[in-house]
Amino acid sequence: MLKLDARDFIMPYFVIEGVNKREPVVSMPGIARLSIDNLLKDVSRSQGLGLKAVLLFGVCPEVRKDEKAGYGYSAQGIVQKATAEIKQKLKDITVITDVCLCAYIRHGHCGILKKSKLQGKIQNFCIDSEKTLETLAKIALSHAEAGADWVAPSAMAKGQVLAIRKSLDAHGFKKVKILGYSAKFASNFYGPFREAADSAPQFGDRSAYQLDYADKKAPLKEIAQDIKEGADMVMVKPALSYLDVIRDAKARFSYPLAAYNTSGEYTIVKLGARQGLWDEKRMAAEVITSIKRAGADFIITYHANDLARWRIVK
Repeated sequence: MLKLDARDFIMPYFVIEGVNKREPVVSMPGIARLSIDNLLKDVSRSQGLGLKAVLLFGVCPEVRKDEKAGYGYSAQGIVQKATAEIKQKLKDITVITDVCLCAYIRHGHCGILKKSKLQGKIQNFCIDSEKTLETLAKIALSHAEAGADWVAPSAMAKGQVLAIRKSLDAHGFKKVKILGYSAKFASNFYGPFREAADSAPQFGDRSAYQLDYADKKAPLKEIAQDIKEGADMVMVKPALSYLDVIRDAKARFSYPLAAYNTSGEYTIVKLGARQGLWDEKRMAAEVITSIKRAGADFIITYHANDLARWRIVK
């Protein structure tokens, strides 16, 4: 019988500037933005529950956002500082850092934009591929310098894994691994996350660079490309509506595979339980089990600590 294991879970955390801060995310009951001191306490609890890895997202102060996502690669950025603190004060915890521009850039898109004569899906703009890859590589390098074990590029920029791998290797970080957000869909399940990270696009949407949820072929092509470029693990995001993609990816590539049980998926379970529609423990266990059964080796889920605390996992 298939069993859930806390060691297969990755708990996401949102990190903010300040001291002794714990700001609840209204749309995600039980989740809060944490200052580094409180983050250390929570990560320590995660360890105590049997988790071995966390995924960090930085929340950028509005005044620090610009058109180049400079806060994202600053040595004094919140992810960089949080990573260094965790690696210094906690042992045997794997730190994975999200690498994207959306939380650090004024317009909220995942890349550097430039004017376009063609009216596309980002109004009169398109992604400047060269500058975006340069910036993603700078962010990833700054995370590696702070002590990150894994970097996880999530911008869905063509060539992002290769650009980051080259940069890390050139600067002596060959041991830092890459978790590619390889099959990331333009999904409706990201709303609560965008509130938590303050990363919603200010105009247009992300369908110009994220995958069409009706497309069955593109995700496998993207996964194959990330593997070719040097990703150490690939990802499908979201998870619950894409179990077929998880299954197909595992069957075709037999490669380390993560699945992201997103903020929207989490919130649905939480709010349904609050309304008495189902038992949260049993529903969460059913959802996460289905993701593992589909073929995911690791599951990024906001329910990670809950499942471990409820002793649903071994």
